[in-house]
Amino acid sequence: MKMYNSPNLETPIRQYTTKKIIGVTQTESIQRACQKMVEFQIGSLVVCNKRVVGFFTQGDIIERVVATGLSYAEPVSKIMTRDLITADIDTPLHEVLELMQQHQIRHVLITEEGCITGLFSLRDLIDVERQLFETTISSE
Repeated sequence: MKMYNSPNLETPIRQYTTKKIIGVTQTESIQRACQKMVEFQIGSLVVCNKRVVGFFTQGDIIERVVATGLSYAEPVSKIMTRDLITADIDTPLHEVLELMQQHQIRHVLITEEGCITGLFSLRDLIDVERQLFETTISSE
């Protein structure tokens, strides 16, 4: 019987990073941003104004819109997270997970040479775990 191998926590985060980032402008409405999230089946968006100026997540929607009764017509800039949490693309997985735990977040923007080039989410890690598990099962 073959043993299931979990991901190596020393592996650079580049192995798990999603390179396709979907964004909105800071003037787009919260409703339009939510529609994009549904369309692309994602839980977060970067907010851009020629460069990344914020981050917009499902948590922001729940905490700052639904719970407070804020209008969905308001611009994304009104509720986006401005303090971006980032990790370099060569950071080991365990350090990124510690960073996420420390800040109580589920998404981290990934940088390479100072530019945001990707995104890592807990969903990415779960997808890798699932693939490893399925590979182990199918090779038995």
